[in-house]
Amino acid sequence: MFRKLPIAWLQLRYQKVRLIVALSGVIFAVVIIFMQLGIRDALFDSAVRLHKGLEGDCFLISPRSTSLIAMETFSERRLDQVLAFAEVDFVAPIYLDFAQWKNPETRNYWRNLYVIGFDLRYRIFNLPGVNQNIEALKIPDTVLFDRNSRSEFGPIVSEFEQKKTVTTEVNSRGNNRKIDVVGLFELGTSFGSDGNLMVSHVNFLRIFSNRKKGFIDVGLIKLKPEIDIQKFIKQAENYLPPDVKVLSKQQFIQFEKNYWQSSTAIGFIFNLGVGLGLIVGMVVVYQILYTNVSEHLPEYATLKAMGYRHKYLLSIVLQQALFISILGYIPGLLISIFQYEITKKATLLPVEMTFNRAIFVIIATIIMCFISGATAVSKLKSADPADIF
Repeated sequence: MFRKLPIAWLQLRYQKVRLIVALSGVIFAVVIIFMQLGIRDALFDSAVRLHKGLEGDCFLISPRSTSLIAMETFSERRLDQVLAFAEVDFVAPIYLDFAQWKNPETRNYWRNLYVIGFDLRYRIFNLPGVNQNIEALKIPDTVLFDRNSRSEFGPIVSEFEQKKTVTTEVNSRGNNRKIDVVGLFELGTSFGSDGNLMVSHVNFLRIFSNRKKGFIDVGLIKLKPEIDIQKFIKQAENYLPPDVKVLSKQQFIQFEKNYWQSSTAIGFIFNLGVGLGLIVGMVVVYQILYTNVSEHLPEYATLKAMGYRHKYLLSIVLQQALFISILGYIPGLLISIFQYEITKKATLLPVEMTFNRAIFVIIATIIMCFISGATAVSKLKSADPADIF
């Protein structure tokens, strides 16, 4: 194996410009694949941050709900009915909706943000900043502002840290409500929302005064320790009417991911981008290796005349493909890490390099180059020394 390696490397190094072109094609493909996968995974991760931040074992939702940004309400009585089970520790209603936020700096710029309301009697969130500000949320018309919201909402974080209170307005279906920001918490943006507010369920109903009373968006169920969650879900499904669904926390997370993956074009678009990146890399590497094989066809034919088999010649070309894939992958990885940081700052999405993604891309890159090499070497099968010389 190692005795053959210098032959493949010397052929690649012989035409430095051609090698640079091949590496550029691989680098481009690697960066495209990394960016598509990174943004796609950031979409999924950002979409379920609220789910992961909930301290519940099971959840009730309407069967008509499709995702957190498109929840359908159901009667809160269904949540109360769950208290009939001895396995339940407590239940808590969660209210979700979009409201328009008035930028306190410009005073005339309205932008949608996500409002999350919950019963303050229960500590149902493990998000930084929520539990520390529970007492402040008991005051009428007070909210917590997500410090990771986009800057278009105004300099709320900096002003709050200086003044300790920021006053502005929110609008819901024509109902304007004056509110005070009395604390900050951390959740982050997603493809569905650019910013978030956390409020008590009482203040939520003040903001959304047109909302039908007695109806909620999500019902959180906290079970007692050492309860079999799946067994409880089956019991609850048999007990409750079919106008609600009972999900475990993992099922609730998967419910959200499935929406973005299969019910929207976003998942398809990012997967298509990965495929196009692979095709671009394969075409570039194929052209380089095919040209290299064509130029050295007499040498390959001589080796065949000397008794070397086609497998040996194939191994040389595949080694070239391996060199190209690794040499192109390394700078592609470094560029992608840099691009991730830029994208993260610009979009506030959790775009981060992961070990599993890095391994997946290098394997995909090697396979991509191997396919190009195997295709390019087909010309060697017809290499006849008698015809060439």
